[in-house]
Amino acid sequence: MDAQAVYRTSLRGLERIHEGKVRDIYAAGPDAMLIVTTDRLSAFDVVLPDPIPGKGRVLNQISQFWFERTRHIVPNHLTGRSIDSLVTDPGERAMLEGRAVIVRRLRALPIEAVVRGYLIGSGWKEYQKTGGVCGISLPAGLVLAERLPAPIFTPATKAAAGQHDENIPFAQVERLVGPSLAAAVRDTAITLYRFAAAHALSRGIIIADTKFEFGVGPEGTLTLIDEVLTPDSSRFWPADSYRPGHNPPSFDKQFVRDYLETLDWNKRAPGPHLPPEIIARTGEKYREALTRLTC
Repeated sequence: MDAQAVYRTSLRGLERIHEGKVRDIYAAGPDAMLIVTTDRLSAFDVVLPDPIPGKGRVLNQISQFWFERTRHIVPNHLTGRSIDSLVTDPGERAMLEGRAVIVRRLRALPIEAVVRGYLIGSGWKEYQKTGGVCGISLPAGLVLAERLPAPIFTPATKAAAGQHDENIPFAQVERLVGPSLAAAVRDTAITLYRFAAAHALSRGIIIADTKFEFGVGPEGTLTLIDEVLTPDSSRFWPADSYRPGHNPPSFDKQFVRDYLETLDWNKRAPGPHLPPEIIARTGEKYREALTRLTC
């Protein structure tokens, strides 16, 4: 575990251009950005006040693993540049080691490209009300956490800080980015999910669902950006204890969500503090996911 958690960064001599729920982003010239993955944790779209020490390095390593292994499916935003070319202070370099990358600056598409292989979360809630998800009809009689006949693309809006993403129909994606690009995002996201789910299952992990983000460069090429198939962007379940009809244990932040559901909290900022045992157990789950997937 990291000796000191990184909750927020302030790098000398670099312009911070965005602070997300987990990532701090700095300008790295006109065509590139430095992305720092902090140890912040968000749940229900609220950044919690307590970091999970080492979480950022775990997320970065998992993303790097998937970026490298999915190049044959879609290009990604990594430049391969070392942070040493941008950050000169030894203390800042040490803090950033393993949690920062330099990426191409692209036009991010205004959607979350969500793929579901199992019926859980907001998808389960919508299915109970409508018999489908995002306008996609599903067979009757499915139970909580059941595997779907085939993975489905269920896009969502990208909400502003403090607001919740909302599932949207594919037709709305077409209106937002155009029919051709919408189809490319859908097909690429499902291909990525199938590829990753097969690998993860061979390591004893079920990827129940995940979200991807894409960008487009000046040349118009669809490019995978942000994070990929991490415990923050996915639901990871242990395959050996999976049973349809039951809410499975997880290797992801669902563990924290389940704890927060026991509290009298309205799911709005500010978020509640986490007990030390929840922080420690969450860190263990993230590290176990990294070990299982990549070793």
